[in-house]
Amino acid sequence: MATESTGAPAGAPAPQERGKQQAKPAAAKDTPTTGGDAAGEQKLTPAQLKAKAKAEKAARRAKAKEVKEAPPAAAAADAKGGKGGKGGKQEGGQSGSQQHGKSVPGRRPSVTGRRPSIAVVKEDPRSSIPECFSHVPMAKRIQTSQAHKDVHPAVLAVGQQMATFALKDSIARLEATLLAFKKVIESYETPKGNSLSRHFVPHVLNPQIEYLTECRPMSFPMGNAIRFLKSQVNKFDIDTPEDEAKESLLEFIDIFINERITLAEVVISKNAAELIDEAGVVLTYGRHRLVEKTILRAKADGKSFAVSIIDDPYDQGGKELAKTLQQAGIRVFYSPNLGGLRAHLERASNVLLGTEAIFANGSLLAPAGTADVAMAASAANVKVVALCETINFDRERVSVDSLTYNEIDPERCSAESFRLMFDNTHSKYITGVITEFESGTDFAPAQAILTLLRKREDPTIA
Repeated sequence: MATESTGAPAGAPAPQERGKQQAKPAAAKDTPTTGGDAAGEQKLTPAQLKAKAKAEKAARRAKAKEVKEAPPAAAAADAKGGKGGKGGKQEGGQSGSQQHGKSVPGRRPSVTGRRPSIAVVKEDPRSSIPECFSHVPMAKRIQTSQAHKDVHPAVLAVGQQMATFALKDSIARLEATLLAFKKVIESYETPKGNSLSRHFVPHVLNPQIEYLTECRPMSFPMGNAIRFLKSQVNKFDIDTPEDEAKESLLEFIDIFINERITLAEVVISKNAAELIDEAGVVLTYGRHRLVEKTILRAKADGKSFAVSIIDDPYDQGGKELAKTLQQAGIRVFYSPNLGGLRAHLERASNVLLGTEAIFANGSLLAPAGTADVAMAASAANVKVVALCETINFDRERVSVDSLTYNEIDPERCSAESFRLMFDNTHSKYITGVITEFESGTDFAPAQAILTLLRKREDPTIA
């Protein structure tokens, strides 16, 4: 069979045919041409052709695997030879001329003549964590290109903010998540032949939840709110019109945010402010939005008091709280770490603590260091009151240590050490908990919260 002349050296592939020859298996070089010699060749059966194709495919895979697993020594040598200098240019020219005559395995020729950059593999920060802590999750930033194709852009933005701790507080993460879910619902269209009650949760909502969980472990109020949202979807009949169902879900989210977040903050801060004594000293740890709102509310009510702030030495949110309170005209005592706790407790009249969650056995999940403050205050006979919305309660799980439910701080994780973000405070060190269900100066023991919630939801319970 005649071939066209391209001006290339003998035995070298033509430029337009080079890509095709690279795609062919190496065994294709040994196959006879369709000339006179091919007339006497025995024709392969379909089974033999299939076996031959299978063998060629296996050979290609093995070759690709060898190239992928090749040590980076050759790549480093190429990078060294391609650096500036006359010798480098000469070597580059020689290798370039060799590439025109013969393709280099495992490397695609560059169109611009530049050598391809070597990918730098980042070490997983979790690789240095001991095996006994391998179950503790850690936030990580996921590239948007690696996210599931069904993840909504609004959810992508929230996930990035959570991974970088731009959204840090559990309630702030909850509110941002619900607002993003509203946009998901607004843009949702039920596929033909499906219903919203059967299609929305598994095919639309779950991918959003999985992405957010990969960015940072789900907070307890987020888990509770998502369960409520799913139960609301499941209440829809299969024949419910899509527009009616979407409007009902959007209304449910708005009411949820208003009642369980906005109004809850107002009620809790109002009730807790009544606990602050005139001319007293309130001690708190770090910076929590409910404690901050409570102190500012007490100041707005005309009370005169002082505040002692024991700051988290890593987060240092108490420093910002001290500036805010000083601008409001409140006297502030500040300690940058737990070293000044004993001295500040001597003049404290009560302790107000913010929490991330409260478990069914009454134990508190709060920023690391909260347990030290609560235990020291309890030993000094100082009243300790925790402020928490009921959406932060976990009715099904209990906690007796700080290792079962926690997170590793990604900013302070190295081969030498790592830091847990939360700790567990036993209920015996907590005088009481103030939620949006109490009135006046009432507060319930941490162990009695679940009973209170059941009575609120079902008035028939004695």
